[in-house]
Amino acid sequence: MSQSTQHKIGRVRPPRVQITYDVEVGENTEVKELPFVAGIMADLSGEPKEPLPPLKKRKFVEIDGENFDKVLAASDPHLSFRVDDVLTGNGKLDVELDFAELEDFSPTRVVSQVPALAKLLEARIRLKDLISKLDGNEDLDGLLQEVLNNSEEREALKQQLGGSDD
Repeated sequence: MSQSTQHKIGRVRPPRVQITYDVEVGENTEVKELPFVAGIMADLSGEPKEPLPPLKKRKFVEIDGENFDKVLAASDPHLSFRVDDVLTGNGKLDVELDFAELEDFSPTRVVSQVPALAKLLEARIRLKDLISKLDGNEDLDGLLQEVLNNSEEREALKQQLGGSDD
């Protein structure tokens, strides 16, 4: 006979919350355990792209570590807001964020969803790569120092690479 989920979880990892009570059966006292079940109702979709169904039509969803990303993707959380543009110092910046898995909440993934910040992140990654290439490479280090010290050469290189003043 198949065991219930509660029994299977008890074998795999004991529950953190255990509620028990004593029951007298004849002259003996037995300890009975009540299952701890929590139902949470929350609007975690942010600003949904499509209207949510009425509360009466929604179903409870069991969430665990194995299906979290799947449930998160199904709820399709979306945020849309405006923030001060501190990068350029003028105006506002429109921010649109979508989350499909837990990793999307990491700073790197959030930054990659904002184009202006994604450019800065890409520049930072390139600079880190350059620093790692410079480590122990005296020829490249000397060449870069020469380019940085010679403004004409620097401008020519910038034009050749199609760079801007950003």
